[in-house]
Amino acid sequence: MSNTHTAALGQREYHLAHEPHPENGTALGFWLYLMSDCLIFAALFATFGVLGRSYAAGPTGKELFDLSLVAINTAFLLLSSITFGFAMLQKQQNKLGGTLFWLAITGLFGLAFLCVELYEFHHMIHAGAGPTRSAFTSSFFTLVGTHGIHVTFGLIWLVTLMIQISKHGLNPANNRRLMCLSMFWHFLDVVWIGVFTFVYLMGVL
Repeated sequence: MSNTHTAALGQREYHLAHEPHPENGTALGFWLYLMSDCLIFAALFATFGVLGRSYAAGPTGKELFDLSLVAINTAFLLLSSITFGFAMLQKQQNKLGGTLFWLAITGLFGLAFLCVELYEFHHMIHAGAGPTRSAFTSSFFTLVGTHGIHVTFGLIWLVTLMIQISKHGLNPANNRRLMCLSMFWHFLDVVWIGVFTFVYLMGVL
């Protein structure tokens, strides 16, 4: 009996009320993730650079791309980055309502970006330039589609975090998650600037 009691006390002694969280551990891990994502997009950019002129007697980028529409879509994503910055400023002032408001605006801009991108994909497929039409369209849909998937997961993450913030407030855990999402969202903006320049602008030249 005494041994059992001693073992129970030992277990109680080593029990932790809270899981230890190393300082800046999440930020370091998330930076490592972003670096791995950089490698993925670098490979996709390189693939498009090799295959982007292989039209197989199909339509070219100059015939397919509507730069005015792409410019509007780019504006949506860049504006979402600005509104996310406003959300982070509200977070630093510990203003719950303002943080949620600007996060919602960011989500609306992100959703508008995805809607325009899906419209562009539908237009290209309807014009006979689907992913299997040529090496050009295959590499285009892979690169731009991968970025769109990232934006989609970013929006899901954004909505989930808004729910957590509305329930639990701007506690240290939610502030840490918000910082990671901010890095992810700005990273997608940087990647899209590369897509806009390398794929669309160079594609119409």
